Amino acid sequence: MNPDEGQIFLTCPFCAATVYIDKTQVVFHWSLTPTLNAEQAASELRRWMSGSLTVKDLDKKAQVSGQEFQYFPLWFFKWRIPSGEQVDLEPAAATSISELRTLVLPAGDLKPYDSALDTQAVEPSVPYDAARTWLNNNHPGAEVRESALVHIPLYIFKYLYNNKGYTAVVEAATGRVLSNIYPAKPEAPYLTAGLLTAGVYLCLALACLAGGSLGGLGIGLAVLLGLAATPVLFFFAVWIASKV
Repeated sequence: MNPDEGQIFLTCPFCAATVYIDKTQVVFHWSLTPTLNAEQAASELRRWMSGSLTVKDLDKKAQVSGQEFQYFPLWFFKWRIPSGEQVDLEPAAATSISELRTLVLPAGDLKPYDSALDTQAVEPSVPYDAARTWLNNNHPGAEVRESALVHIPLYIFKYLYNNKGYTAVVEAATGRVLSNIYPAKPEAPYLTAGLLTAGVYLCLALACLAGGSLGGLGIGLAVLLGLAATPVLFFFAVWIASKV
């Protein structure tokens, strides 16, 4: 019998008996169906590279050096606490992409695992008991309601930037891009712009307080200087964003 995700009552096709599945005692084996092909996954990667997290023009300067498709195994635990149900994911094989734990698996998209996927599936190397131990250590007292081994479709990209290699993963069901280490935007220019802006307005505020002894003329001068500084600081910030 091959139950669908969420199904707890089954009818035997041979004897017509109705069976109740106690999910706390069963470890299901699911797979997630991909919705992206290799070309679409590459497009999602380029879109992520051109986003706000990475260095400017990474999508144009990076060189993809390798691409691989695989079904990667994750241990799936649904457990209950007084406030409700929670889901925890743990890698069932070695990986450098720890963000896989943050994936959201749509329950309706999980299908019974088909052995035809074996040639593209990564063999689990983390035992079920070890994953349960991690769960108990992170969430003491968690009452596990359902356990499963889920193979998720991934496109793994290797790319070069400034002669340094990086890895990014595109989850082929949703198109989400995952990467622990990537060429990120440097923070120093943004901090410089922020500190400069804060310093200018602090000086103007102090000048405004000092100008109070001169009456409305001193305060008005400080306000005019503040209005004049605003577009300059704004265009300076825009210039920083365009260069970084």
